[in-house]
Amino acid sequence: MHIEQNILDKVNEWLTPTFDTETQETIKSMLASSVKDLEESFYKNLEFGTGGMRGIMGVGTNRINKYTLGKNTQGLSDYMKKSFPGEQLKVVIAYDCRHNSDTLAKVVADVFSANGIQVYLFSDMRPTPELSFALKHLKCHAGIVLTASHNPPEYNGYKVYWQDGGQLVPPQDGEIIELIEALNYSAIKFEANENLIEYIDTEVDEAFAKSTVENCSFNTSAAAKENLKIVYTSLHGTSIKAIPGVLAKAGYTNVNIVPEQAEPNGDFPTVKSPNPEEPEALSMAMALSDKIGGDIVIGTDPDSDRLGVAVRDTEGKMVLLNGNQTMIIMTAFLLEQWKRADKITGKQFIGSTIVSTPMMLELASAYGVECKVGLTGFKWIAKFIKDFPNLKFIGGGEESFGYMVGDAVRDKDAVGACLLVCEIAAQAKASGSSLYQELLNLYVDFGFYKEYLISLTKKGIDGLAEINQMMVDLRENPVAEIDGQRVVCIEDYENSTSKNMFTNEIEPISIPKSNVLIYYLEDGSKICARPSGTEPKIKFYFSVNAPLDNVENAKKVEKQLDEKIKNIIAAMQLN
Repeated sequence: MHIEQNILDKVNEWLTPTFDTETQETIKSMLASSVKDLEESFYKNLEFGTGGMRGIMGVGTNRINKYTLGKNTQGLSDYMKKSFPGEQLKVVIAYDCRHNSDTLAKVVADVFSANGIQVYLFSDMRPTPELSFALKHLKCHAGIVLTASHNPPEYNGYKVYWQDGGQLVPPQDGEIIELIEALNYSAIKFEANENLIEYIDTEVDEAFAKSTVENCSFNTSAAAKENLKIVYTSLHGTSIKAIPGVLAKAGYTNVNIVPEQAEPNGDFPTVKSPNPEEPEALSMAMALSDKIGGDIVIGTDPDSDRLGVAVRDTEGKMVLLNGNQTMIIMTAFLLEQWKRADKITGKQFIGSTIVSTPMMLELASAYGVECKVGLTGFKWIAKFIKDFPNLKFIGGGEESFGYMVGDAVRDKDAVGACLLVCEIAAQAKASGSSLYQELLNLYVDFGFYKEYLISLTKKGIDGLAEINQMMVDLRENPVAEIDGQRVVCIEDYENSTSKNMFTNEIEPISIPKSNVLIYYLEDGSKICARPSGTEPKIKFYFSVNAPLDNVENAKKVEKQLDEKIKNIIAAMQLN
C-alpha cells in the first residue's frame, strides 16, 4: 500500500535512536500489518483546540504519547522562560483516572524539572477544577492537567493553564504552538531533576474544599440541607476525591453514592460514555433515586468539570436537565442572591457562549448586569474576567454542562456547581417548590427557551474532509429559508462578519475568529454549526422559543417547540 511521502518522512524520523526501542518496534509492526493505522497516527500533528490537546493514545505525531507531550512541555518551558525572565518558574500538574494519566503526568513533570522549573505534582488523581484553583493558590506561572474529559477510554489529553488560572487563549496558544512545531524531538529534556518535583495533596485539597464551600453556599438552613435527598455518581471519575467531602463540609448529610460507579476506572465499565450529557450515563443514578425517593441526581464526567443534573418534574418523574437549563437555574439564583444582598451596581457580569441559550441575555437585562458572550470553551469566560477587571464576575456557563461560580476557579467546575445546585434544590424544597418548578417559573418570566444538539461524528481523514465540505456548503451557499422561516442574519465567525440577509449589510464581529456559523430566523430561532477543534465531529445547535403564560401550559408549549426543532432538522436534511 502506498504511503504519502510526508507521512513516510515522519515515520522514518520516529525510527531513529531519538525514540525508544518499544516505540520503534511498534512502528515497524504497523508498517508490516497496519498501514492504515500508521497513516492515521502520522498524517498530522495533534493540535490545541477549544479544550487543549486531546487524542487517542499510541505512537505517532497524531497520538498522545511521551514524545508529543514531551515536545509540548519543552516548548512550553521555553515559552515560560521568555515570558518570565529571571523568575523562579513554578508549575502545578494534575491528572485524572484515565489509563496512563499518572505516568504521562510524571513525564511532563520530568521535562519541566529538567528545564529548571519547580513542579508541584498531585500525588494522585484530582478534579480538573482543583488544578485551576491550585495554580493560583500556589502562585504558579502555569498548570497542566492530563485528561480527555468525557472521551472514550482510548483517549487522553493535555490542557494548559496560565498564571490567572484560566486555560491558554490567543495569542499565547499560537506563540507556544510555533515554538513547539519548531522543536526537534531530540531537543526534549527528559532527564528529571527530582529535587524540583514536589508532591502535593492534603493541604491543597483542604484549601480547595474551603474555598468551594465559601463561594457556593447561600444561607441554606441546616434543616433544608438535611431534608434534601441527593443521589451522586462520579461515573468512575475523579470527583469522588472532592464532591462527597465538599457536600459533607457544607452540611449535606443525605448523600447516596452509586456504589457500582464510585471506584475510579479508566475503562468506565458501567457506561457507554462517561458523559453526564447522555441520559444513559446517569441511568443507574436515576434508578437509585427512584428506589430511595431521591430529590436530585448529580453526576460528573471523569475529570469533574461537567455536571449533569436530574430532578423530578411536575408529575414526579426523574428528568435529566440539559446544560442550558441548569445554567439558567444557577445564574438566575445567583443574580437573585446578589440583588437581595444589594450588590448589583451595574458593574457586574455573567458569562456565556455563542452556542448557548439566548435566555442568558434576557436574565442579564432583567437584573441590570452585562452578559459577555464568547466562543465555545470556558477559557473565553475566564478571559473575560481578566479582560474586564472593572467588572465583577457573578457566574457563567455553557450548554455542554459546564458552570463556574465566581473566579476562585477559572474553568468549568462541577465541584462548585454541584454544591450550588444542591443549595438551590434544598431552598426550593424547603419553600414547597422544586428545582423543576423554579425552572418553569423562569420560563413564565422570560419565555420558554428550548435547545437541542445534534453531534455528527466522522472517522479519520475522510471524515475530516466531509465535515470541512459541510461548512463550505453552508458558508458559500447559504440557505435563505428554513421550515418556512426566512433567514434574517448569518454570523460567520471565521470571517468575523454578520450579514443581514434582507439588506445585505455586513457588520464586523469582534469575537475572535473560529470556524462557526450561526443562522438566525425570523421567529427568533437560532441554528449554529461548529466543527470540533479536537476530533472529527461537527455539532449543530438549535434554539427555539415561545411565550409561556403559566406553568400549567408548559408541557403543551414544550411539545410545540420540540416539533419546531424536529421540522428545522428535517428541512436541513440532518436526520
